[in-house]
Amino acid sequence: MHAKDILIDGFGRIQEEVHACVEGLGPDELAARPADGANSIAWLVWHLTRVQDDHIADAFGLDQVWLAQDWSKKFGLGLPPRDTGYGHSSAKVAKVRVDSAELLTGYYDAVHAQTLECLRALAAKDLERVVDENWDPPVTLGVRLVSVLSDDLQHVGQAAYVRGLLQSA
Repeated sequence: MHAKDILIDGFGRIQEEVHACVEGLGPDELAARPADGANSIAWLVWHLTRVQDDHIADAFGLDQVWLAQDWSKKFGLGLPPRDTGYGHSSAKVAKVRVDSAELLTGYYDAVHAQTLECLRALAAKDLERVVDENWDPPVTLGVRLVSVLSDDLQHVGQAAYVRGLLQSA
């Protein structure tokens, strides 16, 4: 198995978990927050998708799906176009409210498709390419991809936990 195959499998698992987390939930459940200042399922899934979209587009020199496919308009959140949710206050978390689970999965699936397209074209040597010189040591494509994978897995796990809390209440 090649490194790109492992990455493809990992991102595929995120897609499965995103769908499982939101399936069958309505707008109120997606927006529910288990405590003041906590994140909702909608925010967690939107945020992990925005980070993946932003970082993959940047690393591969592509346009973000959020902007290129008008997902920003479809969501209508009133946030800056390039906002990924990083550092959001409780008030901004509350702004991420969606009408349906399908909106979240539609956007995630579009980002996932772009991610897979990029990963399938990778050669092993591509993973060594530096994509961010602002760190010491500089960040390679391989490290960036694992970082996105890790961040997404953490957030989808958090979303699954919130779903569990909602269903047990």
